[in-house]
Amino acid sequence: MTQTEAELRKELEERLRFETLLGDLSTGFVGLPADQVDGAIEDAQRRIVEALGIDRSTLFQYSEPSKEVILTHFWVRPGLLPHPRGLSAKEYYPWAFEKVVMQREIIRFSSVNDLPPEAARDVETMRRFGQKSNVTFPLIAEGRALGGLAFGTMREERHWTDKLVARLRLVADIFANTLARKRSEESLRQALDEVRRLKDQLQREVRYLQGEVEALHGHDGITGTSPALRQVLAQLDRVAPTDATVLLLGETGTGKELLAETIHARSNRKGRLMIKVNCAALSPTLIEAELFGRERGAYTGAMSRQAGRFELANGSTLFLDEVAELPLDLQPKLLRILEAGEFERLGSTKTLRVNVRVIAASNRDLTKAVAAGAFRADLYYRLNAFPLAVPPLRERPEDIPLLAWTFAKRFGVLLGKPVERIPREVIEALQRYPWPGNVRELRNAIERAIILGDSSTLRLPRGPIADHRTQDTLLTLEDAGRSSLRTHILNVLGRTGWRIRGAGGAAEILGLKPTTLEARIKKLGIRRPV
Repeated sequence: MTQTEAELRKELEERLRFETLLGDLSTGFVGLPADQVDGAIEDAQRRIVEALGIDRSTLFQYSEPSKEVILTHFWVRPGLLPHPRGLSAKEYYPWAFEKVVMQREIIRFSSVNDLPPEAARDVETMRRFGQKSNVTFPLIAEGRALGGLAFGTMREERHWTDKLVARLRLVADIFANTLARKRSEESLRQALDEVRRLKDQLQREVRYLQGEVEALHGHDGITGTSPALRQVLAQLDRVAPTDATVLLLGETGTGKELLAETIHARSNRKGRLMIKVNCAALSPTLIEAELFGRERGAYTGAMSRQAGRFELANGSTLFLDEVAELPLDLQPKLLRILEAGEFERLGSTKTLRVNVRVIAASNRDLTKAVAAGAFRADLYYRLNAFPLAVPPLRERPEDIPLLAWTFAKRFGVLLGKPVERIPREVIEALQRYPWPGNVRELRNAIERAIILGDSSTLRLPRGPIADHRTQDTLLTLEDAGRSSLRTHILNVLGRTGWRIRGAGGAAEILGLKPTTLEARIKKLGIRRPV
């Protein structure tokens, strides 16, 4: 046998072995589950590298999370330096990235010294990892570039013949089609998961509608099933039957007044009307008479005797909202009633006795008020007999869907625009928003959406909730901080055109009742510029 015949026979044997390997690999990928594809590709890289007597194979592909082409699969002979998984092709091989991924060309070189000057960054990386020669193919499937597949040597340089390149191109096609099929299966699985999620969401929405009455009236209209709210309600159930003084602490708009009503309704005083007083809504000159009553002539303009709120609440419950705003000089008188049930009307020396249960509420940190000398420590300790911390809405996002449905049904009926559906994206937007005004702000947002809507599907109008932005004008007074109250109120008033009441008014934005805001404006000496 001549040398030429021997070489030809050797070449035919190598070709047969390689084509047999390709057939074996191709058959192995048929019907392979998506979760087994990655392992099968790296095993195929090993078999090809060993069959060709080269040193390594690397596969870069487009990554959805990072939006880059990164190294995802490789095999290198033991003892040789591997590439780190996750390596960015664009960062470390910018010239090859442009050629292979962007221009969809095959690149091959027997020596890194053969590369052009514009491949300087690529050469630096190749020398760092000991690369001597290489051939890289674009991975293309269904007209899309998925990445690149490379084969290389590290121990010695190698010449890549046209026949060898043609065979390796078949490997690249097999890998590309396998990866494309894997992506299609993953996309289909994600789509099916999304369909199931949407179905579950729809079923939850239906359950909200069907179970609305039962859910709403479990605690006298308090809506929610979150662990944070359940804990508060469990404490409420324990304290309600007693005569203990309760201090409700929480941000504006969290529903402290509703909780006070619930406590009263579950007490042995429920047969009488609960009396309410907003301490911030009354001027310092009037609040004493409002709380404790007055005699005729007690002060200029007092033309008749008037019973105070404590007298009206005798045998019942008195709710003191925003108790932190009670003037310091009146706090001892309140403490006396709490301790002994005794007081005198303004302008009288006659001691009156009452049996009143007090529920107080504050959106301020009373411990800080005590430390600042703005609130008596002894009164704080007396009010704090049974504190209940009302969680803000952002800490119980699980309750937002049910609250949204509650308000949507209520305002839909009142406005003659029934709501039949709240889309998933609306619920998600509501749950992402931080709700500085809490439940009150959510209620107003739903009412505004129904007013502006024109169908039975609730849609959020453009604004901070729908756009998932938090604007400085939406800070409540609690968020703004006590040191900047005056400036913050002025900013909000300026942006609302000094409109206090109604949807989008300053009171709604600040999370306050209009009367409370008006009292704060007067107390801070804020005047509208001429």
